[in-house]
Order: sequence, then structure tokens, then C-alpha cells
Amino acid sequence: MADRVTICECFARDGLQHEPRTVPTATKLELLDAFTAAGFRRIEATSYSHPGHVPAFADAGAVLAGLPKREGVAYKATCPNPHAVRRALADLDAGRGAEELSFLVSATEGHTERNLRTDRATQWQRVAEMTRLAEGRFTLVGVVSVAFGCPFEGAVDPGSVVADIRAFAELGAGLITLGDTIGAANPRTVADLYRRIERAGITVPVVAHLHNTRGTALANCVAALDAGCRHFDSAFGGVGGHPAKIAYGQGLTGNACTEDLVALFESMRIETGLDPDLLAAASVRCEQALGRELYSMIAKTRKEGMHA
Repeated sequence: MADRVTICECFARDGLQHEPRTVPTATKLELLDAFTAAGFRRIEATSYSHPGHVPAFADAGAVLAGLPKREGVAYKATCPNPHAVRRALADLDAGRGAEELSFLVSATEGHTERNLRTDRATQWQRVAEMTRLAEGRFTLVGVVSVAFGCPFEGAVDPGSVVADIRAFAELGAGLITLGDTIGAANPRTVADLYRRIERAGITVPVVAHLHNTRGTALANCVAALDAGCRHFDSAFGGVGGHPAKIAYGQGLTGNACTEDLVALFESMRIETGLDPDLLAAASVRCEQALGRELYSMIAKTRKEGMHA
């Protein structure tokens, strides 16, 4: 293999956050064990969202307590506010914490107001407070959502996104994620932004979190790869994205399909470190957990081959 990437599996958090049916804790743990066995080194496990707002993660503590611990594997939890960081610290002190915490900002005022119910200045103050609370006990993952396009403001200034990345780097982030929240990116805008990041001298790894709303997620991942990106987020079956009830989330807004992204990279001789048989088994288990066929083309091809 000529090159290597790190793929963070996001099914258990981003994939499940808006599912209409609640997945039992035991099933989540079975899935997370399958992801770990397949070779993922980074796995998004849960969220400390308020259980009244996002019931899917009311079991965050129980999930973290039951995670399979394997050397070299980092589990990530999303923290929307300072209270969530305090919960994460309590779990860590109890011996069941995540290794990574995600802190979120939106690239535009419009999305910040709608999604976070505040303004950007206040959200950055909140993120700084959350960083102080975390006391360096976790790897901080800064997330910039609507980095390639906003449902309320349209095109996003890439210079502003680079400034947000720099701000996270100055706070000590170990990774920074660029979210194509509404699937507005195309290969040229992705490549342009990653080249701007390189020219800005930012050395913190910048993760590509690309949604497939317009069927361009894989093409955008390759554009990011060619521009120097080596960290990617994806979800089995391409699940995730916005809930159906949010007006700006029309269409299939899910993540890049893990199965398809891995197959593409491997065909390009890009090493992923993932076991193909265990990856296929995890793919089947995800469909069983949600009780429906998901969106991976590789999974569909595999089924057709079995029935040929």
C-alpha cells in the first residue's frame, strides 16, 4: 500500500441521533464491538446531549461503561455544552470515559442561531469554557459545521472557516473536523479549502466529514485526499444527517457510506487498516439493528452476489 488513512466510524452517534426507533443499549454495544473488531482506531460512540432533547443517547453513561477497551482505539463523545463536559469528566473519573470529546461551532450566524440557539461569539466563549473544564484530560476534536454551505446564508467564506480552524488549533484541539452539513460541497470547493488550510500553516489534522445529500460524498473524499487530508468520518450504510422534521434537511442527508469509502480507498491502494470480512459483518449487523436496507452500494452488490 502506498498511503494510509484513518476513518472514524460514526454510526453509533451521528448515524443514530435522528433514527425514529431507539436502538437498545445492548445492541449499540454489540455494534461498537463489531466496529472495534473490524479495525477502526477512532469510533464515535455516543453524545452527552440532553436526554430530553435527544433521547437516543439517554444511555450515554451505560454505553461508555460497556465499551470494549482495546489498545490503540479511541472512542469519541459529543459535548454540546459545559454541563455535558462535566458529565464526561464524571464518567472518566468512574473509569468509563471517552478518549475524545467533540466541541461544535457553526461557520455562520444563521446556523448558529438555529442549531445552537446563540450567536457565534457566545458559542466560542462556551467552547473556551468547555476546553478549560476538560483540563486536557481528553483529545479535543473541534467541529466546524456548515463549512461548505449554509441553509440560511448560502455560500460560506472559506477564509472564515480557516479562521475557525485556527481558533480551535489555538485552543489545543488534537483534531479539527470540517462538516459538510447539508451536502453542499463539490470536489473543487473541498480541494480549495484543504489547500487554504495547508497554506495557512495549520498542522493539526483536519478531518473530512462529508454528507451525501447530492451523491457527491465519495468524490469529495477523494478531492480531500488529493489535497492532503488523511482523516475521514463515515457511517455504515450512509445513515445520519438531519432529522426529517428539519426543513433544511430535505433529501438523503446521510454520511459517506463506510463500506463504499473503504472499498474505494482500497481500490486506490490507500490502506485503511480494516478487515474486509469483519467490515462486511458489521455492515450486516447495522442493517439488522435498524431493521431496513441501508444505502451502501457495496452492501447491495454483496447481497446480489450471494443470490446470483
